[in-house]
Amino acid sequence: MLTSQLRRSFASSAKQPSSLSIGLIPADGIGREVIPAARRVIEAALPSSVRLSFVDLEAGFELFQKTGVALPEETVRTCLEGGVDGAMFGSVSSPSHKVEGYASPIVALRKKLDLYANVRPVVSPAGSSGKKIDMVIVRENTECLYIKSEKLEKNADGTKTAYATRKISETASRRIATMAFNIAQKRGQLTPGVLPLVTVVHKSNVLSVTDGLFREVCLDVWKNGNGGDFKKNVRMDEQLVDSMVYRLFREPEKFDVCVAPNLYGDIISDGAAALVGSLGVVASANVGDKFCVGEPVHGSAPDIAGKGIANPIASIRSAAMLLNHLGWVAEAQKIEAAVDKVMVDGTALTPDLGGKGTTDQVTEAVIRYL
Repeated sequence: MLTSQLRRSFASSAKQPSSLSIGLIPADGIGREVIPAARRVIEAALPSSVRLSFVDLEAGFELFQKTGVALPEETVRTCLEGGVDGAMFGSVSSPSHKVEGYASPIVALRKKLDLYANVRPVVSPAGSSGKKIDMVIVRENTECLYIKSEKLEKNADGTKTAYATRKISETASRRIATMAFNIAQKRGQLTPGVLPLVTVVHKSNVLSVTDGLFREVCLDVWKNGNGGDFKKNVRMDEQLVDSMVYRLFREPEKFDVCVAPNLYGDIISDGAAALVGSLGVVASANVGDKFCVGEPVHGSAPDIAGKGIANPIASIRSAAMLLNHLGWVAEAQKIEAAVDKVMVDGTALTPDLGGKGTTDQVTEAVIRYL
């Protein structure tokens, strides 16, 4: 499938190394169940000749409750200073109310490691029936409202007013747009005669300054980027974020690569997960110029944590994305093919997909198909 091939567009290693070290950051909730599942699949997929090691790293809201620290410096330093080649992050239980001193560790990790792109493939399993969905949502990962600059003021009448600062920079917009058009161009090389499409998602009819800048930079990258090759090899259109959601559910098969600011990208990619089964099957990779962190799209799911029924597929697919980034292309494709077979076969599915399987049973089924 095209989506399995797109991951080469951000591969950092041209050849397979003889050793591989991966940081494991399970964090909260079902992260502690699906990250070990991903580890088992990685161990099964890689050749026995590889010196494979894993480094356990800490982060999360539960860690914050115990220690007052959500993202230890040791975790950041291990990733920054070459202690591991890449990492896997599970899920985080960030509360919906303000907790003094707490900030989301995955948001902080993205910033500290400059993982400026969140690449989220949304794809129908090979061999499945229905609409064939094969899109990639490329989400800017460091700005927008996620800079978490907020304030609360008390009014003269005793009521409160809350404010949030939104940041959209030319630099961040340009590099995320460049990644999106690069991905699209490489996808297009696999379908001669069909120009790939990048859809720029914004709301510049209302947010004319911030989204206006994002839109303007994306247009410039399309017209002038890569020596003019983008405009020659890639089509571009734009979609207001509200109508994007409508079209996403009406005609998802018409989308190819979508690029969006942080908040919009988060929302539409979670929504798109419903088109291919559940949040439990959608993978992502947090990608920077020097490091990559695989991360399932789902949250910590406290309602099922500890019950052994969490869907490991998103985590396993995220591990495949990480392996591909690190140069293990064939092994990553084997994992993806095995996952597709498990989903189409249907005999080992977790409850979110209508089955009665457990996390371990799904993991074992993937390993069998390897």
